[in-house]
Amino acid sequence: MNQNERERRHAALYVRVSSRDQEKEGFSIPAQIKLLQCYASEAGFNVAREFSDVETAKQAGRTGFNEMVAFLKRSSACRIVLVEKTDRLYRNLKDWVTLDDLDLEIHFVKENVILSRDSRSSEKFIHGIKVLMAKNYIDNLSEETKKGMLEKAEQGIWPSFAPLGYLNVEGPNGKRIIEPDPAVGPIITRIFKWFGTGNYSVRDVAKKARDYGLIFRKSKDPVSHATVHKILRSRIYTGDFDFDGKTYRGTHTPLVSIELWERAQEVMDHRFEKRHRKVKHDFAFSGLVECGHCGCSLVGEIKKGRYIYYHCTGYKGKCPEPYTREEVLEERFAGLLKRLKFEPDVLAWVKDALKQSHADEKREHDEAIEQLQAEYTRLQNRIDAMYVDKLDGRIGAAFFDHKAAEWRAEQDRIQRRIQQHQTANQSYLDEGVQLLDLANRAHDLFQKQPPNEKRRLLNFVLSNCTWKDGELSAEFRQPFDMLA
Repeated sequence: MNQNERERRHAALYVRVSSRDQEKEGFSIPAQIKLLQCYASEAGFNVAREFSDVETAKQAGRTGFNEMVAFLKRSSACRIVLVEKTDRLYRNLKDWVTLDDLDLEIHFVKENVILSRDSRSSEKFIHGIKVLMAKNYIDNLSEETKKGMLEKAEQGIWPSFAPLGYLNVEGPNGKRIIEPDPAVGPIITRIFKWFGTGNYSVRDVAKKARDYGLIFRKSKDPVSHATVHKILRSRIYTGDFDFDGKTYRGTHTPLVSIELWERAQEVMDHRFEKRHRKVKHDFAFSGLVECGHCGCSLVGEIKKGRYIYYHCTGYKGKCPEPYTREEVLEERFAGLLKRLKFEPDVLAWVKDALKQSHADEKREHDEAIEQLQAEYTRLQNRIDAMYVDKLDGRIGAAFFDHKAAEWRAEQDRIQRRIQQHQTANQSYLDEGVQLLDLANRAHDLFQKQPPNEKRRLLNFVLSNCTWKDGELSAEFRQPFDMLA
């Protein structure tokens, strides 16, 4: 393609930061746009549109990303996307599949990679590994957030948004705490008193609460009986709270006594004990396979007390698919997983490619850590200088305590961010190799796992599983489809 033809090619730019913190760490929107514009100019592309997002990609549905997808679907002239690197474009698998269906040419500028439908299978496979690593990275960030919440819980502070009846406020030490809502708190107390008498159902109590004016905080809609049920089960109104499977002694003001809360639990348990059904069996493939005749699910059923058979639910009418023994399905799935096998030389090549990718990733994390450490030192210098001012009488003790607490909280946040980058540095390569080893050992693992783990493994590797006339068909998820 000559230069004149390239000049007529249009490209869309996409930039994203996953949090305001990244704005401070050198990943800002303007910095990304400048990089991509320079690249477009050098490559001779016309920039048709620019799209940006400042939010997490834990869930698909980003505004700028969706606008770009809609634009690319409308515009046949623009089939090129320019982006800084893999985790700027998509950090979950749904985004990857969405763009893959559009037949685009995607330039990952910092990674020096261009992907299109004509790219080699090895390039696509390595790219798939990077997407999975990006998804794993944001999962790691979620874990770090959870650690911070756990620290607050251990201090007796409710670590999330205030439930109905409470408000989020700033405590005396600068930490966010909860305190009773003067308007809603008394209604919550009444809810427990009404239900504790045993004379009202949850629906009755919900109606009385609505009559007293209980509404949702944001939508202003009247509360539902399901919300009242949740309130009655929530321990937080006693002054204690449950978080991450443990009960903590809270420091906030209770709205009901422990005795009243326990009375409400007794009433609730008595009302529902006859309606509770326990799942007796954990079938390995229930809900995993669709019937190829009608699209309904295949479900497990025990016959003669010990044999497990699968059959179509028949929700759409009588289905011709006969019952199938679990052993037959297991044999078919095992046969599919057996196709996931690396030759030793291929495995070594892919691991080398991952190491090269890891070097680029490590350099970027190191740069971010250096900037964060500089920011930490700057804040410490501020605290030290302000302490001297306090000793010299230029500022008061109260002002010093307030500002020092604010800056130390910021230092704590910086330390957590440094730890996140260090963890990502250490785990990127190890987890990539673990992913490859999983693919290589999938067949052996499958045969040794209990039913729930078999289902989890199959869900990770396969999709669109159907059973028809005794034959199993399934698709391998990316990047495993490159290996099968």
